[in-house]
Amino acid sequence: MKVAIVIPARHASQRLPGKPLIEIAGRSLLQRVWRIARAVERIAGVWIATDDERIASHARAFGADALMTPANLATGTDRVRAAMAMLPEPMDAVINLQGDAILTPPWVVQALVDAFAADAGAGMVTAAVRLSPAALAEMIALKAQSPSSGTLVTMDLAGRALYFSKSMIPFVRDGAAHAPVHRHIGIYGYRAPVLERLAALPPTPLETAERLEQLRALEHGIPIRVVVVDYRGRTHGSVDTQKDLAFVAAVIAREGELVP
Repeated sequence: MKVAIVIPARHASQRLPGKPLIEIAGRSLLQRVWRIARAVERIAGVWIATDDERIASHARAFGADALMTPANLATGTDRVRAAMAMLPEPMDAVINLQGDAILTPPWVVQALVDAFAADAGAGMVTAAVRLSPAALAEMIALKAQSPSSGTLVTMDLAGRALYFSKSMIPFVRDGAAHAPVHRHIGIYGYRAPVLERLAALPPTPLETAERLEQLRALEHGIPIRVVVVDYRGRTHGSVDTQKDLAFVAAVIAREGELVP
């Protein structure tokens, strides 16, 4: 099957304007994410979807394929859908890799590409990390301070998502340190017909309550395959604020580049 990776990138970020163009250790955030995508195997290509000519020009300068999508799109998913219609040939599926996901290892993206072949019935694929006892304790402490930070996911025995929540799920009784608690990683893959269907569906009650867009799929019976991934000692993170820039710069300096 033909799988594309599309990187949605906006200049008009409210918290960090011009975010895709900001440099860390000599490379822009956008170029870093593009290099991660380019390291993924068995894909048909990588495209950057934007509504700003400054970003498109920058992308083309380092050799990327850039697509100019409409400015009035509500979400990155909408931008990916618009880009899919502009690709030189039809694709069976697409991976939506956010333009600030500069600490996402290529093998995590690869796992989603491979999941489409492994599960023909999955309309969507996404990733999660099983929390170690130490990481679980950290997540519980984080939730006590910032309840809306971090998303958890539960799955059935076949790896299909049962629910995503900002609450701690499953509830861990009696301090069960080895309970199957999984932190969701916000990267998604869509089969082309599913992406079209989701775009036509209105927001759903649980989606609105949790402010988690993926719940729209579950509420309409669209199966989501959750791939449990291993960061292999790498630190997870993305860039939303000025403070995040310092954090990811420190991670790269300490752990090295994800892609040589």
